[in-house]
Amino acid sequence: MKMPAPSRSLMDLRELTPARVGLGRAGASLPTEALLDFTLAHARARDAVHAPFDLPGMIAGLNDLGLEALNVCSRASERTDYLRRPDLGRMLDQPSRHLLLSHSTGVCRLAVVIGDGLSPPAVNAHAIQLVRSLIPRLAVDRIEIDCAVVARAARVGLGDEIGEIFGARMMVMLIGERPGLSTPDSLGAYLTYAPKVGRTDAERNCVSNIHGAGLGYDEAAFKIAWLIREGLARELTGLALKDQSGEQMPLAVTTRSS
Repeated sequence: MKMPAPSRSLMDLRELTPARVGLGRAGASLPTEALLDFTLAHARARDAVHAPFDLPGMIAGLNDLGLEALNVCSRASERTDYLRRPDLGRMLDQPSRHLLLSHSTGVCRLAVVIGDGLSPPAVNAHAIQLVRSLIPRLAVDRIEIDCAVVARAARVGLGDEIGEIFGARMMVMLIGERPGLSTPDSLGAYLTYAPKVGRTDAERNCVSNIHGAGLGYDEAAFKIAWLIREGLARELTGLALKDQSGEQMPLAVTTRSS
């Protein structure tokens, strides 16, 4: 006789996910502890959006990795403009555009842009470490980062204009993702082949959820390097490029490094 599978409780589920499940209730409301926890998480998410971007630290970190980075800004001169006008965050201001044009040779195989996005703390905490893990994985395929840029008040689309100016074949944008109620410091990597103004999200690949309790630096770097290599070889990114890196990922890479 087949024994029925043991039932699982909501408490068991809570141990498997940071999502708010099985919170209980006090009358028609949440218990005080759950309400305070939610309020704290909401405050942390709001604070992350308005936190300062460590731009000098990003420049110094890239220089330490042998990458001479340029510092640019979008047309959103104030944080309030950045939040209210997403379109301004996708366009370079004139001084930044002139700066990039003066450094562009029109030949760039791979460009990397680090932008603050909606969570500067995510970028401050994870971007340099991720680039450090990415460089040796790219070296295996004889791929180098030819152009490096740090961008303030940046949206993902800002990388398209930067890549177009450099004549980049591949653009990788590392940017702070919209803070959530369980993760205020998640970093995302957006890859675009032949970037130019007007590219859509359907033409990009994204490796997201890079943070302390999410995707580790080694695993994220492995995925990004795979997408860069395959994107360059097939001359495309986006919906036409499916992430099959997991089929080739060594077991050791799946163990997170901090």
